[in-house]
Amino acid sequence: MKSIFLATAGLAALVATTAHAQTAANAPDAQENGQATGPLDPSVSDQNDSDRHDDIVVTATRRPERLRDIPLSVTAFSQKELTAKGIVGYEGLARETPGIVLNKPSANFNNFTARGIATNGYGAGLQSTVAVYIDELPISTIGNTTVLDTNLYDVERVEFLRGPQGTLFGSGSLSGALRILTKAPDLTKFGASGLVDLGLTGSDSFRQRYNGMINVPIIDDKVGLRVVGFYRDEEGYLDNVGTGVHNSNTLIDWGGRATLLIKPTERLSIKFLGSYEDSNPKDSSLTSPSLGREKRISDQPDLYTGKLATGNMTLDYQFDGAHLTSSTTYSSFDQKFYVDLANTFGGALPFGLDADGAMKTFVEEARLSSDPGGKIDWVVGGFYLGRRLDVDFNYRTSPALLSAIYGANAGLGQYYQRLNSHTISHELAGFGELTYRFDEKFWVTGGLRYGRVDSQAFTEAGGYLANFFAVAFQNPAAPVAPRVDPYPYSAGLKVSASRATYKISASFKPSASLTTYATLSTGFRTPVVNALAGRASVINAADIIIPDGASSDNLKNYEIGMKGRFLDGKLTANLAVYLIDWKNIQVQANRTSDAVQFATNIGGARSKGIELELLAYPVSGLTIGVNGSLNDAKVTKLSASEAAISGATLGARLSAPHFQGSTYINYAFAVSPSALANIALSAQHVGSFPSEFPRVPGNPAATKPTFGYTDSYENVNATVGVQLDRLSLAAYVENIFDDHSVTYRHPEAFLASRVGTLRPRTIGLRVGYDF
Repeated sequence: MKSIFLATAGLAALVATTAHAQTAANAPDAQENGQATGPLDPSVSDQNDSDRHDDIVVTATRRPERLRDIPLSVTAFSQKELTAKGIVGYEGLARETPGIVLNKPSANFNNFTARGIATNGYGAGLQSTVAVYIDELPISTIGNTTVLDTNLYDVERVEFLRGPQGTLFGSGSLSGALRILTKAPDLTKFGASGLVDLGLTGSDSFRQRYNGMINVPIIDDKVGLRVVGFYRDEEGYLDNVGTGVHNSNTLIDWGGRATLLIKPTERLSIKFLGSYEDSNPKDSSLTSPSLGREKRISDQPDLYTGKLATGNMTLDYQFDGAHLTSSTTYSSFDQKFYVDLANTFGGALPFGLDADGAMKTFVEEARLSSDPGGKIDWVVGGFYLGRRLDVDFNYRTSPALLSAIYGANAGLGQYYQRLNSHTISHELAGFGELTYRFDEKFWVTGGLRYGRVDSQAFTEAGGYLANFFAVAFQNPAAPVAPRVDPYPYSAGLKVSASRATYKISASFKPSASLTTYATLSTGFRTPVVNALAGRASVINAADIIIPDGASSDNLKNYEIGMKGRFLDGKLTANLAVYLIDWKNIQVQANRTSDAVQFATNIGGARSKGIELELLAYPVSGLTIGVNGSLNDAKVTKLSASEAAISGATLGARLSAPHFQGSTYINYAFAVSPSALANIALSAQHVGSFPSEFPRVPGNPAATKPTFGYTDSYENVNATVGVQLDRLSLAAYVENIFDDHSVTYRHPEAFLASRVGTLRPRTIGLRVGYDF
């Protein structure tokens, strides 16, 4: 099968340069569904404004506006662009967005960093600094829960907003927001499409991705249904020497969504959406370089799995002069977080954590926005989120070891500790934003959000703690009777915070082709309660007592920017310069003796930088895109007590590269009067950055053993494609030079395999068809 695949991929590359078929421009269904492999029709010398990237209409301000007119740093992708660039997941979005780093050591282990706002790439126990939304549902939560690798097939648009978005998107958007907007049904015509992606990683890791869509107008202009399904079977490329499994980090991911749109009148529409995704990686992708290339070790597979089910109803009503939107969402997210912890003691004792989580979330947002085009544009709304997260912490060891120290009748199975807990949190907020246009050249915008957040953790009765460590380290000559202390029910400290976030901006448009702006925006994160607050270490009583938690941090972003079109539209440029003050920073640390995670606060940091996006059409059919960012982010305020508990040092760099950038070149050309092919090349550079703060929490004179830097690396990808009427073919190579650079270092010592690397070279073939 794999030999056939290799031959097929080579043949596709040849076909891509010799095929004779209809151009993508003459296949409207293909363009609508994003299957065209070339972003431009070379037979047209000057594209219409609607074809230009900067004329994408986005809703980043909760109102439809042209990308080039909003006073925000936003990178937007249509489905057509996603397909043309081969972007199928978060990695591609990060590659094409300046100032963004994706910390992804393994499948479903996603944590974005924007503009240098991160103290490490993991953020365990902390709310994410970049909010991730699927339509109106925030799916990003805290750093040590899984965030699914959301399928990006048949989406309407993806928007990456940089800088704090607290005014319109709430507490989780401290430094940015990623919005994935799905497509609504077409009420007028039938449509269907499919995309198959087959790839080979290394020599024997086969990747299969299957996607399909069908759109059915049930009642013309009134009722329509759109259904999307997907399935991924991606063989792993790492060998786990602990479990003896070859290619252990295989991923099985499947799911779909169905959207029913009802439009009884021209003014009213009601949309019902149901979606489900089951993402099941069979092992982690973190490696141990000391064992050799593509090797990892754990006593059993480390699992970061997730099952997300979502239901949504969105009601839209068009009043005279204003538009009402009400979105109601309920989601259920079940996850596993199973990890080998034995490296805490250098492998001397086998133990690990099997954590099972279940999160239920209800979100309601209602907003009323003015119709565009007036002297005053406005939006006002309310937001409510209610969430319950249940987590069962089951700490395991070897059953043979338990039997050896306690005897065969200990009755503990393999778990020496079980702690069942749940956390209940709420967020209630009102928000508004108003733009006043003095004239066509000058306007100002002000936004305000005031909200209250609260969170409370509970320990449920029924768990227990055995004196496993005390007995195991004593190494008794004969089995001893276990001491098992039950956990009683207890209610943790309820924390709450009321916060106002605001945004002020002024925009000046000196000409029709240039917009400039200056913005001040703010953001914050919710307080954090430490689950084991007040508890001493059972291994070393002199170690840190776990603090109660971390209060809200806050951030101010000062930004100036410009968005312009030059050379009769053949060049577009977006430039942003920012200065960020981050105060009372929430940080994650780990107690040295037993690796218990906890959250606390430290003084402050400053991040400053420049972001640039260029898109050029120098000749017919040729597109050149360049983006890059320079950033300097470091700790600027720190007390001695904060340094001691967190491991930070004054002047320590935050976890972000000084420089990163990418370039994308696509050439679309007619090989006959009716055939369009294209060749695309992308290259990404990411500079090195520190994995965490350098010192040991509780011992600030010592350098943390896990401290280190990622590699500075380049990742180069290429695609050759062709449109054959409704059929599209593309042969691709990812990581052409098979770069094995370290892109992530885990900050916690309990993992023996702590290093994330680029996926090895992958060659593949994508085949799409529109019916």
